Amino acid sequence: MKTIIRLASEEDAGQVQAIYGPIVSQTATSFEFEPPSVQEMRRRIADTLKHLPWLVCDREGEVLGYAYASRHRSRAAYQWSVDVSVYVHSGQRRSGIGRGLYRSLFEMLVMQGYFNAYAGIALPNPASVGLHEAVGFQPVGVYREVGYKLGAWHDVGWWQLALQPKVIPPQPPLDLKNVRRSQVWESALSAGETLLRV
Repeated sequence: MKTIIRLASEEDAGQVQAIYGPIVSQTATSFEFEPPSVQEMRRRIADTLKHLPWLVCDREGEVLGYAYASRHRSRAAYQWSVDVSVYVHSGQRRSGIGRGLYRSLFEMLVMQGYFNAYAGIALPNPASVGLHEAVGFQPVGVYREVGYKLGAWHDVGWWQLALQPKVIPPQPPLDLKNVRRSQVWESALSAGETLLRV
C-alpha cells in the first residue's frame, strides 16, 4: 500500500477529528476541554489552508496523522514566525509519520518565507519532546502551571526551530496559494515521505 504526504482537504475532517478527539478527551496534551466536532475540524482546515499548510499522511485514503502551521502572534513583527503541531494516530506512532509530516511542512514554510517555528508541549510528554528535538527544535522556556485540566495544573514547554538563515530585510511571507504554483511544490510536499515506515 502506498503512503503519501499531501495537502489536507475539508473531506479529511472526519478522520482528523477521530485522531484528535481522544487526545482532547483523555489527555492534557491539548488544552481544549471538549473534542471539536467534525464540522469544526472542517472549518479549521479550511481557515488554515487560506494562508498556511495543513498536511496529512495518507495510506490508501486512511489518514494516519496530520501536521499544520498557525500564526505565532498577531502583531506585525511576528509575521515571519509560526506555531506548528503534529498528531499521529494512536496505532501508528513511532513509524516516522511525525518526522515525515514535519519535514514536508518545514519545506513548505521555507518556500513561503517563514524563518521560525515554535512548538508548545504540555509537560510531561517525553514522546513529543523527543520528536521535536529529533527534528531540530531547541528548548527556549517553560510556562509553569499555565493550564488546568483533568484535575491538575500543567506546565507547557516551548521549543524553537530556525527554518532558514535570517535576511535583512525579510520579505512578507507568501500565502499558500502563491507557492503552490512553484515548480518545486510537489518535491517539497513529498520531502518527508522518505522518512515514513508504514
